[in-house]
Order: sequence, then C-alpha cells, then structure tokens
Amino acid sequence: MLRKLWVRVALAVVAILLLLIVVVPFFVNADTFRPMIESQLSSSLGRKVSLGHLRFSLITASLNANNISIADDSAFSSSPFLQAKELEVGVEPLALLFSHRLSVTRLTIDDPAIQLIQNRKGTWNFSSIGGAGSSSPAAQSAAVASLSVGELRIKNGSATVSSLPPHGKPFVYSAIDLTVKNLSMVSAFPFELSAHLPAGGSVQIKGTAGPLSTADAADTPFQAALQLKHFDPVASGVIAPSENVSMLLDADAKAGSDGKSIASSGTIHATRLHLAAGGAPSPKPVDIDYSTSLDLVSRAGTLTDMAVHAGQVAAHIRGGYQLSPDGATLDLRLSAPALPVDQLEELLPAAGVTLPKGSALKGGTLTANLAIKGPASSPVISGPVEVDNTTLAGFDIGSRMQGVSPFGGSGGGTAIRKLSAGVTSTAQSTSFANIVADLPQVGTATGNGSISSAQALNFQMLAKFNALTGITSEVNNAINSNQTISTVLGFARSFRKNNTKSSANGAIPIDVTGTASDPKIHVKLGAMF
Repeated sequence: MLRKLWVRVALAVVAILLLLIVVVPFFVNADTFRPMIESQLSSSLGRKVSLGHLRFSLITASLNANNISIADDSAFSSSPFLQAKELEVGVEPLALLFSHRLSVTRLTIDDPAIQLIQNRKGTWNFSSIGGAGSSSPAAQSAAVASLSVGELRIKNGSATVSSLPPHGKPFVYSAIDLTVKNLSMVSAFPFELSAHLPAGGSVQIKGTAGPLSTADAADTPFQAALQLKHFDPVASGVIAPSENVSMLLDADAKAGSDGKSIASSGTIHATRLHLAAGGAPSPKPVDIDYSTSLDLVSRAGTLTDMAVHAGQVAAHIRGGYQLSPDGATLDLRLSAPALPVDQLEELLPAAGVTLPKGSALKGGTLTANLAIKGPASSPVISGPVEVDNTTLAGFDIGSRMQGVSPFGGSGGGTAIRKLSAGVTSTAQSTSFANIVADLPQVGTATGNGSISSAQALNFQMLAKFNALTGITSEVNNAINSNQTISTVLGFARSFRKNNTKSSANGAIPIDVTGTASDPKIHVKLGAMF
C-alpha cells in the first residue's frame, strides 16, 4: 500500500508540473516584460534595442522574442547595426512569475546579420557600444555595471565589414558561432568564435576579453589564439586584383591588447604565393614567422621581424608601418645575407623574376639589402642585389649572341662569378643601375637597363670579351676591313687610332631586348665605327 501511495504522489507531482508547463504560459503575458528588457539592453549597450512579440516558455525557462534590432551609431548608418530573427532570453522563472523581476541567465541570438563599418579616422561603428559618448555617463556606467549574463551565444550569424566612404569590396563572414561565458561589461570573460570566410576559408578564435572600454569598445583588452584556414585575400576583397598579389594562407597566431596597443606573433603557411606583376605562383609553400605591434592611438606599427623561409634559410623583413584611412604606408627593410640560390630559386617567380626559358640557377649565393617604402598597395623596392658563384644552367649565352659569330664553351650553362646591380622596382617596371657582370667563360660587362611589367627587356651594356671567344679578332678584322674606306675619306689614321683604343679597352656595346624568358642579345660592332 505504501508503495502505491508514493507512486500516486509521484504521478500527481508530474501531472501538476505538466499542467504548470502547459497552463502557466497562458497566464503570463510575456509582452509586459518587453519594455523592461528593451530598456535594460538599450541602457547597457548605449544603443536603442527593439524586440518583437515575446513568448514565455517554462520548459526552457526563457523569453523568446522575434525581430530583434539594435540601432547603429547615427554617425555611420541609419540602418540597424544588428538584425536577427529570434532572441532567446534565459530567465529565472520563479523570480519572473512571483516577483516580476527579470534575472537574465543567458542570451541566444539566431541568424543575426551584423554590419561592421570603419570610417576614415579608423573608428568603428561598434566603438561607442557600452556607453561611449553618452550624455549621462553616470547612468550609463550604472547600466553597464548591472549587465551580467551567464552565457551569450550567437548562432549562424553573418557579418559584413565595409568602410565609410565605401572603398573596395566588403568583406563577409558567414556561419558565425560565438559563445561567451560569464559575460560582464566590467570584468574579463572567456569567449570562442568561429566563422566561414569567402572562397572556402575559415577562422577560429579562442581567448578572453574585457572589461569593456567605455571610451572605445575597439580598445577593449583581450588575449586570444587564432587559427586561419584557406584564407584567400583576393577573393575576400582584402587585396585588390590590380595589386598583382595573391596567395592562400593558413595561420596559427596569438594576439593580445592592453587597450593601448596590440601585439601579435605567429606562423603563416602560404601556398601559391604571387608577389609581383609578370610573376608566377611559387610551386612550393612558403612559411613566414612574424612578430608585430600596433599603437592604437597613433596607428603606427612596428614589424619586429618577419622571417620568410625558403628551405633552411630565411630572408628577414623589419621596420615600421603607418595605418591611415587610405591604407598602410610601409617603411621596411629586407635583409637576405648570402642565401643559397638553390633554396631561393623557387621563390624567384613569385617575386616576378623570370629566367630564360629552359634555364635554372644552380649553386652560389644571393645577397640583397632592400628598402620597401610607400603605400602597401604599390611600394617602391630599392637597394643592392648581388649573385655570386652560380651557374645559369640550360642557357648558353655565347650561342645566343647576334652580330658576331656564335661561340661555344658554355654548353653546360653560363657561369656567373658575380652579377650585381642597384635595383629599383615599382608596379610599372624594375630598373637596374650600375650593373657589373663577371662571366668567366665570356668576359665582363657593365651598364644599365630595365624590365617592364610585361617582362620586356631594355638593357644597354658595354662588354669586354675574353680572347677565347674570338670576338676581339672580329673587332680587329672589322677595323682592318674598314681601312680602305677610311683612307678614301681622308681620316684613316684618326679612325684607326680611335677604334684600336676602343677595341683594346673592350668597349663593345651590347643591347639586350626581347623578354626575360626569351632574351635577344645584340653585339653592336657597327656602333664602333
């Protein structure tokens, strides 16, 4: 009998609970709490918050609102900062039912669309969230301090990042999932964020943030770890196609801010790296280690080090940069001290360096000390570059010369003891000044020249050939063959004297035209007469 009694009691309790679950929502007019919720959220965020019809669920202990909207900063847009189909507000049901007191335990926003806008001064439209610029700072501070939520979730959101005035293609994040635990505007809180990027990329961020900066929400302190997968900056609109730079990036990084500056370091894995017009994507991945910091007030940054790895060696880039409404301005220096050519060769196409068709550099070293200055979209790269003790395998320079009898001796390639020049590279062309070339099998040459963005060559050189090439004999024969004409014109002695001196000094003009992949080498013996 006692057992049956307990069973009946249990069934009765269950029945009562079920009855409460079914009946209570009909007696609770959830919409009466809408002004209170709107007011509390509006005061805490410093933005007008509007909610649609509210429903109460005893099962989930929540209030559900449709058509949520959070206003934008009027200086940026009259359209909402955030719009969502549904907002679920977790509450303590007993306090709500018996005391009409709203105690929020969680907030869940489904399918929100968020607009993120940055103006020319670098200020974001979310910077004023939390009461910045309020006409009643004391009231705002009290509202901010009172907002505390056990869990905030954004599910399947989207965010569009744009500029004011519009500049370039907006950046769109999709499938955004955000979870924040123990949200408070006055203390730090943990968070996790994941999102899809354009062209199949993704990002995951995990860390802590807070307390919220009431002067500028963008300056809120944080510490986070970031993982970036398959990020395509061109397809995403971060880099314009006209800049002739493309790549696919994976990254593992750490970033942190104290509210005054941001520091970040990590490793970037770049595939299909392409850095210059006329170049080609690198056939192998490139790993980049970096460390940088940015002052949030002056927007001045320091690149402590960026190590671009090629095999077992690395070129290092260091210096400063300045962010502005029009983009970044660079003042950097690249240092590549005597790096093995064999490990660098596969990076050369990415940098726009094209070798003659069928040729390859073998052995030796490359040394460069380059300044990188100007707008990040079109910097000027300048400084000395030198290649030592290498071989241009597969390219026989002697057999390619026009205007003289071809000569052999470099069938295995063209040996280069030294090749140096002062380089100045822009988006339009690359110029070479004070070229010095020492080719043991051929001779030496000096001069200047340029390569256009379409890889067209225009070089004027003066060459001194080795005796074994036979070109010196051709010069003397040409002088002798022109002696009769010189005598008839009455200046044979002067003609022979001047040209013999030219021949002795090896001052034989050479023009190099064609393209980088198919150069045309013209020995201009006629220019000596």
